Amino acid sequence: MAEEAGTIVSENVKANGEDTAPAVGMLSQYIKDLSVENPHAPHSLQWDAQPQIDVQVNIQVDAINDEIHEVGLKLSVKAESDNGVHFSVELEYGTLFGLRNVPDEQAHPFLFGEAPRLMFPFARRVVADAVRDAGYPPLVLEPIDFNALYMQQIAQAQQMAETQPAGEA
Repeated sequence: MAEEAGTIVSENVKANGEDTAPAVGMLSQYIKDLSVENPHAPHSLQWDAQPQIDVQVNIQVDAINDEIHEVGLKLSVKAESDNGVHFSVELEYGTLFGLRNVPDEQAHPFLFGEAPRLMFPFARRVVADAVRDAGYPPLVLEPIDFNALYMQQIAQAQQMAETQPAGEA
């Protein structure tokens, strides 16, 4: 690096499109779908029973083009007790990620493990606000280790591949 008249100049910077270093960036975040059901309101707001909270998570990745991928984080949260369903929230939270010069063997773990980890705090806030707006105390979901879930899914897929017959001869 050289300093010229108070400006830092790097000899390593290349013209736009000529940079071959791997790069990843979050381009945009948005709610694709949000559903809040409060089927027994206002009665359910008075129920004393502590509800069981069931949380389901799903991740979907779609390639928009070679360098842009949409990661969809789906969260389904349902609170239910013996009295019935207190509330149900379903959120599909989307994020566009730009990946340039990232090999497939690194892009796949990023898109299914690290990207959802980056998205989760924002999606968690949407769920907490939706539950609060339904008349309940905000539900703050516990952090999820998406990288561990990714590794578990890969291990299960490998185990399934090993136990499946190779085919008919």
